[in-house]
Amino acid sequence: MSANNLFSHVAIDNYFQLFHLPEQPYGDWYINTIVIGLSTAISSVFVGALAAYAFSRLRFAGRRVGLLALILLQMFPQILSIVAIYLLLTNIGYIVPALGIDSQLALICVYLGGALGTNTYLMYGFFNTVPKEIDEAAKIDGAGHARIFFTIILPLVTPILAVIALLSFIGTVSEYAVASTVLVAPQKQTLAVGLYAFVSQQFSQNWGLFSAGAVLAAVPVVIFFLFL
Repeated sequence: MSANNLFSHVAIDNYFQLFHLPEQPYGDWYINTIVIGLSTAISSVFVGALAAYAFSRLRFAGRRVGLLALILLQMFPQILSIVAIYLLLTNIGYIVPALGIDSQLALICVYLGGALGTNTYLMYGFFNTVPKEIDEAAKIDGAGHARIFFTIILPLVTPILAVIALLSFIGTVSEYAVASTVLVAPQKQTLAVGLYAFVSQQFSQNWGLFSAGAVLAAVPVVIFFLFL
């Protein structure tokens, strides 16, 4: 086949076929990915902002050690803890099935814990750029930490919140190793795990379906990016 004939035939059959595969529920993967991605992004922003505010504005025992621990934890990639995560979720599942293996809630908690260090440290640096005199003026007017955090600090640090939300969403949508370990049932899997099934088998590789699914998988990321 010559290079001129490589893209001579254009069709959209793969896009329609994606949603009519009984063994590969692409629609379920799509919904699962959006739900897990948005839940992780929102939770990461909220929890990370709370921790960053505490490190930036409060003075407590262990503060410097905590900041140093956040830096050191980022030296180890999350993939090194896959075995520990699997064993931990297996044992927790005996007590709380909703947080065991094959649970999307458990996967969200794993993502949230893995991203907390990086998100907190990034927000901590941005929070330090907000003058503390604003906090002091609010305290004189009778505002507590909760009011200062929600009504004054958060609106001033909106850019870093958008960045953290976007990075968390993209990282969750494209993550494969942890998701393939935690999620077992086909209808509970994410797009990254499900799409791999189209090209994982040696004699049944379907790059057409894989490419069509990958293009559709990029749509939520683009929309989320433009929205932020």
